Amino acid sequence: MQGVRPIRSLLAAALVLVGLAAAPAAAGAHGSPPGGRHQPTAVRVCPQPADPLVAACTAMLRTDLPPMASVPPNARPPGLSPQDLRRAYKLNGRRGQGRTVAITIAHHHPNLESDLAVYRRQFGLPPCTKARGCLRVINQRGGSTLPTTVVPEWSFEESIDVDMVSAACADCRILVVENDSAFAADMFAGVDQAVAQGAKFISNSWLFPEAPFEPAFDFHFSNHPGVAFTFASGDHGGMTQYPAASPYVTAVGGTTLIPLHTPRGFGERAWSGTGCGCSAFEPKPSFQHDTICPHNRTIADVSAVADPATGVAVYDTAPTPGGGTGWFVAGGTSVAAPLVAGAYALAGNPAPGTFPNSYPYAHPQDFFDITVGQAGSFPALPGYDAPTGVGTPDGVAGLRAPVNAWHGAVHAGA
Repeated sequence: MQGVRPIRSLLAAALVLVGLAAAPAAAGAHGSPPGGRHQPTAVRVCPQPADPLVAACTAMLRTDLPPMASVPPNARPPGLSPQDLRRAYKLNGRRGQGRTVAITIAHHHPNLESDLAVYRRQFGLPPCTKARGCLRVINQRGGSTLPTTVVPEWSFEESIDVDMVSAACADCRILVVENDSAFAADMFAGVDQAVAQGAKFISNSWLFPEAPFEPAFDFHFSNHPGVAFTFASGDHGGMTQYPAASPYVTAVGGTTLIPLHTPRGFGERAWSGTGCGCSAFEPKPSFQHDTICPHNRTIADVSAVADPATGVAVYDTAPTPGGGTGWFVAGGTSVAAPLVAGAYALAGNPAPGTFPNSYPYAHPQDFFDITVGQAGSFPALPGYDAPTGVGTPDGVAGLRAPVNAWHGAVHAGA
């Protein structure tokens, strides 16, 4: 279908198919008074397609906060800002030195560059435009003729992705690969194209249900050591999804990030909505030693904020499925995956011949250990756990290759 689909029917379909018309979330920052007087509500933006080979985005949208078309002078939009996020994960003072973070997405966002400009200007980030060479948008074949289909759910997802990469790594270049559709063949073609363009950090906020045939797609990742693929773990608490289940990607789970009067400025717990658990079809990678899933891949590897109750500020004029435009509060592991991709970029290029999803397991001391909260039947625990993995970034040292990995790669002639 060409053009923007009818907005009201989209929202109705999303609420019926997803079954989250008014999902209560824990009280959090920016717009959540204490004492339980206000319970934030949110919707999943993308319904789960009936076809298991069609991807869904992982964006969530606060529905109790109406969109703001503009922000009054000397005010700020609701939701966590880039400054909040950099403080929470100790990313201040880090620079990406022009490294490129790629984003793969379905369909086309007609206002992407101008929306990104508003977001970055609001928060004092340097401009990131096509003219400056900072922002590139291509199709899945590497060309400049972009898809013509505009789907509001995916446009909102695209805004989240570029805003969160900007928040984590303000001087990173951003490459967006807009795929023809959300069918698996197109989505994986976009992943391959991002690699072909030279990106070492590729953020992906989309998923499929786990299925027996999923290992057949793993070559898109296993054939590209030295590239950090981050995938959202999903927003169905305690359930696993693919490609986050692949043993060759970084599965990014979600947390609730609450402002506190502490030196860090925040407290954190596992978000009840985060996807996690034991893969039904993928073997356990050699770097995982947990007993949660003795023989199969455990999800997640790392985590970052995803709870829409403590969500992030996002600017989008596509419009969203609800029909509004402007400033929104967004959540879902859609937020966490690009944040972690940006943090990987701040950490430096991966070691050739290595798989960066293994790096956090070599540096657990460089993550905030999340020990409270639960998703499905999986609790957060001291040390590694399924909902939050090894934890959330405490700086970027935990996302760097161990020294012996570089030595091994060089010795192997990589």
